Amino acid sequence: MSSGIRFDRVSVAYGGTTVLDSLDLTVEPGEVMALLGPSGSGKTTALRAVAGFVRPVSGRVFLGGRDVTDEPPYRRGVGMVVQQYALFPHLRVEDNVAFGLKARKAARSEIRGRVAEALEMTGMADYARRRPRELSGGQQQRVAIARALAIRPSVLLLDEPLSALDAQLRSGMLAELTRLHRELPDASILYVTHDQVEALTLADRIAVMDKARLQDVGTPQELYRAPRTEFTASFVGNANLLPVTVGSGGVVLGGAELEVDTGDAARGASATLCVRPHLVGLGPGPNQVVGTVSEVQWRGATHRLYVDVDGHRVMADLRELREPPVHGEAVTLHFAPEDAVLLAAGVTDA
Repeated sequence: MSSGIRFDRVSVAYGGTTVLDSLDLTVEPGEVMALLGPSGSGKTTALRAVAGFVRPVSGRVFLGGRDVTDEPPYRRGVGMVVQQYALFPHLRVEDNVAFGLKARKAARSEIRGRVAEALEMTGMADYARRRPRELSGGQQQRVAIARALAIRPSVLLLDEPLSALDAQLRSGMLAELTRLHRELPDASILYVTHDQVEALTLADRIAVMDKARLQDVGTPQELYRAPRTEFTASFVGNANLLPVTVGSGGVVLGGAELEVDTGDAARGASATLCVRPHLVGLGPGPNQVVGTVSEVQWRGATHRLYVDVDGHRVMADLRELREPPVHGEAVTLHFAPEDAVLLAAGVTDA
């Protein structure tokens, strides 16, 4: 079966409550699409609709151009990895990986070759005879991924596969998943996560979800540098979201006039100014504002300053300072005009 996923106005409801609302989204062949959003946003429901574990109340699901809405999970040919690993504790690693192939009644010789290939691809070839209890959490997750890969799926579904791992293991697995993506250039991957770092690292595009609806979609760079909505700006990376009024040549924040591209926004209109904390500098410069330090956090390579500017909290992430300002100190912050994005007031969803 060819790859690619298409949601055509897919809605899912439980007991009269809509948990996925009219999702229109296409994952191209060979693309990694991350579904990013908070708990309850509908992202896992969307993935389960692709797998066939939930049935839409309306809309259709297509895999490789084929309508699979009415087909059972075992006929869809997708590989799936969940956060709990779901390995059989009584089976050795090689038998766990072979499980899907045996269920499909593959030939014994084919099973041996596919299992060896999947274990090699995930770096688990030396652990084939071990049982899950003899593996670390990261190794167990590799086995779960190998099991999904063994059936050679055209569509791979990953449901928060790294959430149970500690930070160091998660970083290593992110690198492994990036490498696997290069080795599976034709597979479409749908990756569910609430972790923005995972989405920014792995995805070709990110679909931002909230309250059962698709809020925004684009490349990681597009969503980070030029978010369309306040929700996207706050969920994809940290952001200063400051209420401003559109002026004649920019915007007004408190008593400061700032040079910003206002597009076709009407003069006098209320809007929200988005500036990423790492793009805010300390000291005088273009678009400078004056405020009072309310908190200083040392984060190793950087200091984060929280500064009260006309009653609004502004974050600034600065390269580690030898003598950081102290609580209550008056400071000047600045940012370049091209580093700010103006969001129209009230723009909160797609």
